[in-house]
Amino acid sequence: MRRTRAEVDATLQIAKLNAAELLPVVHCLGFGPGAGAAAGDFCLLELEPALCQQLEAGHSLVIRGDKDEQAVLCSKDKTYDLRTADTSNMLLFIPDCKTPDQLKMEETHCNIIHTEIFGFSNNYWELRRCRPKLKKLKKLLMENTYEGPDSQKEKDSNHSKYTTEDLLDQIQASEEEMMVQLQVLNACEIEGYWRILEFDYEMKLLNHVTQLVDSESWSFDKVPLNTCLQELGPLEPEEMIAHCLKCYGKKYVEEGEVYFALSADKICRAAAQMLLQNAVKFNLAEFQEVWQQSVPEGMITRLDQLKGLALVDRHSRPEIIFLLKVDDLPEDNQERFNSLFSLREKWTEEDIAPYIQDLCGEKQTIGALLTKYSRSSIQNGVKVYNSRRPIS
Repeated sequence: MRRTRAEVDATLQIAKLNAAELLPVVHCLGFGPGAGAAAGDFCLLELEPALCQQLEAGHSLVIRGDKDEQAVLCSKDKTYDLRTADTSNMLLFIPDCKTPDQLKMEETHCNIIHTEIFGFSNNYWELRRCRPKLKKLKKLLMENTYEGPDSQKEKDSNHSKYTTEDLLDQIQASEEEMMVQLQVLNACEIEGYWRILEFDYEMKLLNHVTQLVDSESWSFDKVPLNTCLQELGPLEPEEMIAHCLKCYGKKYVEEGEVYFALSADKICRAAAQMLLQNAVKFNLAEFQEVWQQSVPEGMITRLDQLKGLALVDRHSRPEIIFLLKVDDLPEDNQERFNSLFSLREKWTEEDIAPYIQDLCGEKQTIGALLTKYSRSSIQNGVKVYNSRRPIS
């Protein structure tokens, strides 16, 4: 049954609304025979303006997550937590509904518009920017590390391999964030599949490069790509030599020739990992001596090169160092702090910072994380942090 203008005016009077203060056009809503959509048949998604613009420009938004994971929504370069928000006001789906601004801009012959409600909802999805969940990426790639073209694993087709599309299907991150992490992991694409090099094989490649630099008396700041490929090509695939140079150096072009400036910090860090991975704990003084001897001549080892890779215990006698890689720690904030405080009861900010830096979100600081997840105290004149909750 459709309302007349007189009925509308009577309703306004009952509601004590002045018709002169309202637009002359009235929407009369009703559930008609075509209103077959029930609550839950549709989902409403609240988007920030930047995401709306991406959709309007033809880009896609993708919901990612396995059944046992909290769903996230990914744009091309960002990741968002996807959560349901309930509302006390019923949200109506009305096809071709015109807003007050639209009504002001057009002349309407009939000042009553009868509108049919198509459906309704009592909740909507809201987005909150979050860190990409990238720990699974390394886990998948470590299932089948690359040991070189002649290894038995390469002859066996049963080992898992992942293309970019395969990884995007399983990793809760935007494509751009995932590609950045692949670079951080020193992954390379081999025959269309992303692979992480077995660490021993990676060190074998690096040793080939550093020995060539030494034999040719090159500067580590100016290593010619083409000559490296020519000299080392008979020993290893050229793409592996180029990948090693890319992982441990910075590419530049001079007079049409491609060169790499090798990073002393990265090479020293890799040498330290090689030494530490085979020892549970290492006498610090002995380690520093052996470490310096294991790097190319002219490079200087420093403990600050090992941030996020190894931890020094200054309270033990003698002082010791052991492998503690940040990417082996839990991804969840609370679990990360629980793991760190179960390992060591009290931390200085200098020691703990490399292990929580990656947890910082946008505009979040290490200090803010420490305030939320730890308590501070002064010990021998030094501020230290311990857990806010008992650690089992």
